[in-house]
Amino acid sequence: MLKLLSILWNSFKMAMQELRVNKLRTFLSLFGITIGIFCIISVLATVNSLEYKLQNDISALGTNTIYIDKWEYDGGPDYPWWRFVKRPQPKFEEVKFIKEKSTLAEAVCYFNSSGISLQHENDILNGVAVYGITEEFNRIQTINIAYGRYLNETEFLRGNPVGVLGYTNAEDLFGKPERAIGKTVTFNGKIVTVVGVIEKQGQSFVGGFDYDRSLITTYRYFASIYDMKSRNFDPFIMVKGKAGIPTTALMDELRGIMRQTRKLSPKTEDDFALNDVNLFSQQVSSFFVSVNIGGAIIAALSLIVGLFGVANIMFVTVRERTSQIGLKKAIGAKKRTILTEFLLESAFLCIVGGLIGLMFVYLLAFILSSVMPFPIVISINIIILALALCIGLGVLAGIIPAFIAARMNPVVAIRTK
Repeated sequence: MLKLLSILWNSFKMAMQELRVNKLRTFLSLFGITIGIFCIISVLATVNSLEYKLQNDISALGTNTIYIDKWEYDGGPDYPWWRFVKRPQPKFEEVKFIKEKSTLAEAVCYFNSSGISLQHENDILNGVAVYGITEEFNRIQTINIAYGRYLNETEFLRGNPVGVLGYTNAEDLFGKPERAIGKTVTFNGKIVTVVGVIEKQGQSFVGGFDYDRSLITTYRYFASIYDMKSRNFDPFIMVKGKAGIPTTALMDELRGIMRQTRKLSPKTEDDFALNDVNLFSQQVSSFFVSVNIGGAIIAALSLIVGLFGVANIMFVTVRERTSQIGLKKAIGAKKRTILTEFLLESAFLCIVGGLIGLMFVYLLAFILSSVMPFPIVISINIIILALALCIGLGVLAGIIPAFIAARMNPVVAIRTK
């Protein structure tokens, strides 16, 4: 153990000496490693942070949740919208039927929305979304209340004119969000009393629910304001499956229930769509796998250049220390000791180059996090990967020079000047 520690210490000192004595040569040779590590870690950190943000935005739509709509959510250039446009919209009454018939659903909610201008006294906010929802919405969506409270069962049942306001809306209208509690806001000539303010959510990359700029009210009150027979609305039904229930099983059950409630014959195709939110998450994951592979290929080119640079340093180092190697072997140093020393020195040089690259990545992450809508996080797994790459590259770069040094004839080596 002591011998190994001695070899490690000597290799580290030799690597540091190489850096001090030949600063320019070592810097230029390690520059490829630095750039390679910088590229691969910055790409991984940025992509992973973006994926984490997107996955969180998707999970905000509901986990293990099916959206019953007249529209398919697949999209694409060949989207056959003409097949779906004449489909009937999901009806409020179908929620009750699904609750009665489904054995796999944990929560069912009817959802409708509209764009409004929200007013308080002389202040008017444009671009606000009002969401009309039923009782079980907060069992499917995570609605964290910053101030006040959420809507209660009695308010849902009676359709009371109360609502929960988005954080940004509360700030814009009242200065401080907590001041909104108990105040009234107006839209379409109707008054809503604010009973709660939603915790600030931040910008979503996948659309979905913009809670910061929303007003959530009961569906019954929403329906008393608007003509629900208008085709300007695109309501949908959200169904969350019970824990441990596969979404495929839930979709099969819902398909049968919807066909039953709409009295479709066996030969008639579905006049509704069942959209699985989990598919969005899978598509995002597969996309980012391809992005990571592309980034890794680009970074690998820099790492290869760096590998040859470190190998060049080690060849020169072996040549400069030939007499020292011969002396060590003459006094009893074994081949594996010489081999280990040079491999460790090569690995230490690569680690130094990698650490410089990581420093640049942290600097870049700090700058980008202040201007981008999501923070750049460098996880411990990425750091471990960077160090592992440096060690692996160091071993590869130093393996041939180390073998040459280990196999030297001590007599010939000592005489070399």
